[in-house]
Amino acid sequence: MMGIYIHVPFCKQACHYCDFHFSTSLKHKSALVNAICKELEIRKNELNLPIQTIYFGGGTPSLLTEKDLKQIFNTINHNFNVIENAEITLEANPDDLSESYLKMLQSTPINRLSIGVQSFFESDLKLMNRAHNSIEAEKSIHLAKKYFNNISIDLIYGIPDQTKDQWIQNLEKVIELDIPHVSSYALTVEPNTALHYFIEKEVIPPVDDDLAKEHFQILIEVLKANGFDHYEFSNFSKPDFSSKNNTAYWTGKNYLGIGPSAHSLIKNKRSWNVANNIKYIKAIQKNILPADEEILDKTDRYNEYIMTRLRTKWGIDLNVIEKEFGSLFKNYAIKLITEKLKTNLLIQSKTNPNIFKIHPEALFLTDGVSAELFMLKLNTQ
Repeated sequence: MMGIYIHVPFCKQACHYCDFHFSTSLKHKSALVNAICKELEIRKNELNLPIQTIYFGGGTPSLLTEKDLKQIFNTINHNFNVIENAEITLEANPDDLSESYLKMLQSTPINRLSIGVQSFFESDLKLMNRAHNSIEAEKSIHLAKKYFNNISIDLIYGIPDQTKDQWIQNLEKVIELDIPHVSSYALTVEPNTALHYFIEKEVIPPVDDDLAKEHFQILIEVLKANGFDHYEFSNFSKPDFSSKNNTAYWTGKNYLGIGPSAHSLIKNKRSWNVANNIKYIKAIQKNILPADEEILDKTDRYNEYIMTRLRTKWGIDLNVIEKEFGSLFKNYAIKLITEKLKTNLLIQSKTNPNIFKIHPEALFLTDGVSAELFMLKLNTQ
């Protein structure tokens, strides 16, 4: 599977928790779209198989106009082989999804929307400095369903002062609106964000890990009880609505990242573009790719396999580890897995004894458990 990720680095305003690369000025949007198209042309030979997913992330891709989208799709179709039923997702903010904008999106190849709702409560949205309000959050979904059936929403849990009942009501709203896919994340405090500053100054209460854990357990219970498949740590879907883009990422498939700050993974090479719009535009105009890169050695790739696969319902497979990385890595994994089985952090698959997954009661600890299975750098190449 091959995919293209396009980073659209513009937002109307800065959310208090966000540390992604973006600009609140649209002054250079036209030049940026031109540069994105030129980067696509420059890198057209990096993916040698048909494109199965295209994902517009950000930032706020719903700030792109019909002209912008047509220019990007024309460039993609001219330079890449996109399969007929490719999953093409656009992230959107509720306040951008007017009926006219949705009609326009429907006329493009986009067939999936990921709507950044975050919460249906006004108090939460104000704390996070979201550009939309609770009324717009619900209205945007009703409108979107008139034009798209493949819709996902983002929800954030563990928000200071968000009660258990409010979180349950957020999830009940998902069920009521018949949304087929949910991506849900714990509110995290990143350095150099407004949220970090406000917590330091005691304007906002600190994030409570116990509250986040409680909300996470409720999230799993409510969505599973209503027919959702918990296929990845943060992702839940009704049958046939899991994200092909998400699944490709968490199962180690290749993808091309286009735009400032975008990351790519092609075979054993990871690269990332400069996180500066002007530097990115100027470099691309000179036919220079403004990117750094690293070659992933066997240890890097093993650790990445452990990290990504343990976040999924598929778990890690000892046969795959032996085939991809060798017996040294398999024996190392067996030793550490055995320890985790004793402490109920991992469980063995009932249908395949070579597959191991996070214990259901330890799901909130997934990233920590994964890190404890990593191999330190050895001379194994």
